Amino acid sequence: MAEIRLPHNHGTATAQYLRDIPCQDVFDNVADTFALLSDPTRVKILWLLCHTEDCVANIAAAVEMSSPAVSHHLKVLRSAGILTSRKDGKEVYYTLSDTEEARHIHHIVDIIFDFNCKGRY
Repeated sequence: MAEIRLPHNHGTATAQYLRDIPCQDVFDNVADTFALLSDPTRVKILWLLCHTEDCVANIAAAVEMSSPAVSHHLKVLRSAGILTSRKDGKEVYYTLSDTEEARHIHHIVDIIFDFNCKGRY
């Protein structure tokens, strides 16, 4: 990465952090992760599936949406590797993936809920 020259020296640590700044791909990946959480329904589904495993019909009832709409959100989260699914007969069950990324997202969601709800959930 080319050296960035700051126009003003205010004695801040900005210049030091610029030397260690990650490449643009890292910022793109972080933004993509936050984009997954940009839809309130996806956050609600994610919160539910961080705590349990369930089928599409039950998830749809829990979030008061149609099964096709919920299936779309589940597909987005599963494609990103955040959720995993398993089939049992005709039912497909979803839950949080057992990955480091999924655990971090769960932790982030819990922190945000704790900050916003102050123990109400």
